[in-house]
Amino acid sequence: MKKFLLALIIFTFSIVTSAFAHFQMIIPSTNIVTHKTGNKIKLHLVFTHPFEGHMMNMEKPEQFGVMIGGKKKSLLNTLKLKMVKNFKTWETTYKFRRPGDYIFYVAPKPYWEPAEDKYIIHYTKVIVDAYGLEQGWDDLVGLPAEIKPLVRPYGLWTGNIFRGVVLYKGKPVPYADIEVEYYNKDGKFKAPSEPYITQVIKADKNGEFSYAMPKQGWWGFAALMEGDKINGKDVEIGGLIWIKVEDMR
Repeated sequence: MKKFLLALIIFTFSIVTSAFAHFQMIIPSTNIVTHKTGNKIKLHLVFTHPFEGHMMNMEKPEQFGVMIGGKKKSLLNTLKLKMVKNFKTWETTYKFRRPGDYIFYVAPKPYWEPAEDKYIIHYTKVIVDAYGLEQGWDDLVGLPAEIKPLVRPYGLWTGNIFRGVVLYKGKPVPYADIEVEYYNKDGKFKAPSEPYITQVIKADKNGEFSYAMPKQGWWGFAALMEGDKINGKDVEIGGLIWIKVEDMR
């Protein structure tokens, strides 16, 4: 009887947690580097449900790097394991040596989600501006799934509209599904009901979408599509980008 109850609890928990959207995260300590902030940032890689705070183990990714001026550099060996709530996350420190827009990106290992009977691979990026050059923020990394920003993805006020194009294998995805979620870091905010947790929008026929961010902080945009099967199982491919907005004061 005890084994049955334990199995029922695990099964119920898997259903509940799978109801929330999965998001791969790359969160820098700042997305605008100035002489006042110093020349180093920390980056934290987490696989989670950002609004609710539920976490999944993230294995060391297949790729992690930075692109500046069209050139890529692997940072995979700089990652250090960081356990958070008994889950695997990763972190590193990066030092800036010259002005430019730095695109940090990750290609994670496929994550098997038994509750949904599929693999999840979320190719994710975040752009950090260093010393005001403001060039290269809309460059493409060349990830299998990717969001090309049509709005400079930093220096945004709360309420600003973010626009982007969803790409899969380099081509726009008409009417792509995009999930949007707020990084509720301290669990301060509560949703009145489940539909408020994950915002859902669709791209137009050209793969373009827009969304106005109503709250200060980090917002994740996840363009989701069906990828090639792995071991005969379905694969959810995601192209993700993280955007930060600030309140006017």
